[in-house]
Amino acid sequence: MPVHQKQEDQLIFYHKLKNTMSLVGKKAPHFKASAVINGEEIIEDFSLDQYLGKKHVVFFFYPKDFTFVCPTELHAFQEKLGEFEKRNCAVVACSTDTEESHWGWLQMPKDRGGIQGLTYPIVADTTKTISYNFGVLAGDYDWNEEGEMISNGPMVAYRGLFIIDKDGVVHHETINHFPLGRSVNETLRMLDALQYFEEKGEVCPANWEAGKEGLKDTHEGVADYLSRN
Repeated sequence: MPVHQKQEDQLIFYHKLKNTMSLVGKKAPHFKASAVINGEEIIEDFSLDQYLGKKHVVFFFYPKDFTFVCPTELHAFQEKLGEFEKRNCAVVACSTDTEESHWGWLQMPKDRGGIQGLTYPIVADTTKTISYNFGVLAGDYDWNEEGEMISNGPMVAYRGLFIIDKDGVVHHETINHFPLGRSVNETLRMLDALQYFEEKGEVCPANWEAGKEGLKDTHEGVADYLSRN
């Protein structure tokens, strides 16, 4: 096998392996990209770094602007934005569309399928590197027999969602296929669980909700919890 072919094969293997690895427990990938903020202003150097040491972050991906399940999710997060703000948590969306596409969709009223009224940032991952580094890009790059680079998928983001702490570490991730919309209430529940653990030092059992008891992560702690539940 020619050396260059072996190197290409190794590179493809590395990329595919990297794209299947969970980010939980790891630092969220760094990026700077264009975004639309406050529903109208385009900025060129948006980064999650601005929240380090200050806020938790819910960072979620959606496949495409001007589609069908996506606006229901985007509006659902906007409707609960006050709940995230009460928890000192920023909400940030991202897709592989351009910032101009985001801006155009933000001008379209809700009753026409648009997302007018959204105020949280929407990132434009036009290079697809953010989606790739977060492991949510649907598809991959490959080479054909002529040595030309090709794509083997739609190359848009799955419905990935990440809860990131103030240190920039990912604590929760979910990835849904295109047809499956997400629950904002479940995202809030997981954020509550993380903040409860950070504050109390106790872990959160199955179906835990805010206001319920946690448990100490010891044999005695779980025995005590199970004896009462």
